[in-house]
Amino acid sequence: MKIRVILLASAVLLSGFLLSACQTKSQHGHRHTAAKSIPHSEVATEEVGEEEVPVEKIAGLVIDLRNMPKLEEIIPELAKARVVYVGEAHTTYGHHLNQLDIIQRLHELDPNVAIGMEFFQQPYQEYLDAYVAGAIDEKEMLRKTEYYTRWIYDYRHYQPILRYARENGLPLIALNLPKEIIRKVATEGMDALSEHEKMQIPAEIDDSDKVYRKRLEHIFSMHPRSDGRTFDNFLQVQLLWDEGMAERAAEYLELNPEKRLVVLAGIGHLEGGAGIPKRVTRRVPVESVIVLPGGTVDARPGVSDFLLFPDDVKLPPKGVMGVMLDDKEGAFITGVFPESQAEKGGLKKNDIILSMDGIAIRDVADLKIHLLDKKPGDKVKLVVLRKRFFLDDAEISLEVELGD
Repeated sequence: MKIRVILLASAVLLSGFLLSACQTKSQHGHRHTAAKSIPHSEVATEEVGEEEVPVEKIAGLVIDLRNMPKLEEIIPELAKARVVYVGEAHTTYGHHLNQLDIIQRLHELDPNVAIGMEFFQQPYQEYLDAYVAGAIDEKEMLRKTEYYTRWIYDYRHYQPILRYARENGLPLIALNLPKEIIRKVATEGMDALSEHEKMQIPAEIDDSDKVYRKRLEHIFSMHPRSDGRTFDNFLQVQLLWDEGMAERAAEYLELNPEKRLVVLAGIGHLEGGAGIPKRVTRRVPVESVIVLPGGTVDARPGVSDFLLFPDDVKLPPKGVMGVMLDDKEGAFITGVFPESQAEKGGLKKNDIILSMDGIAIRDVADLKIHLLDKKPGDKVKLVVLRKRFFLDDAEISLEVELGD
């Protein structure tokens, strides 16, 4: 395992020790506890309108860069928590390798580890169970969970984590709500949901956190919209995401009291504990700790318990054809990039890919799954349906060398 550097998000530097100040208190009085934390009651505050704002001077804080601990040094602290939240920027490979490293180290100490994942949706839990049990392979799991139509990011970011879980029998927990519900709320609001859809969302949604709302107002204001979507709908979507994932995590913890849960989610769902973490502790009083990627958030008190700086590592290049695709008629080619491998291999706009290496291609997701482990320079054999204006449509066999 590679050595990575940790920065403890701290409120005080004293005798070379950095103390973490990430405790969030739920409306029911349960605290989100963290290693070496300072209770909120010890930080002086003053009233500003309806919000409490710390009086401390943030500019006076010091971080001793000479004494930053390494990952292995904080694992005993993480192991004290029953829930370990590890944040990510979805497209940063180093973040996902850090997530895997934490999972592996915790698993070495305690075999009762489960992994909760934002990037799979709750209705597809049975296929994650089947994958871990060895009943279906990786490609079938991706088809059954509809990964490529429900999560837009390169699966290779998460592949090492899922493979480790399968090899070691670690439960994988789908945390996210169905995309259809989120999309409807984003465009029409919560009131537009049908009774059946309302049964799939949490009965309890807490929107009382003014700081949470203010942060989202700032994010919304930075992205002007021309589609008519309102801030209220945006807020409802974020609340649904956070409450939905928190409810699923809490259910798993209650049903499996012997398990430790490592939750993998985007930074915005974990920052400051206001998204998922405090909504879990509102439901289940568990000790938890938050680890966020260094360099993605300000190193200020309360943002996280630990900041973990990733190695500068990139995904290896994947093999690509150089086409634009649409699902309207299977894997329909809407465009071919000039001088691409696709153009060199004879593919044309409006071709429909019927098969690749003898395997039927029904849609774009099938194509992505088949290309998953392909590298630049690999060759694939295609059968395409070519539509012709004055002649009958024809099936054409081609061989394309993948580029990067």
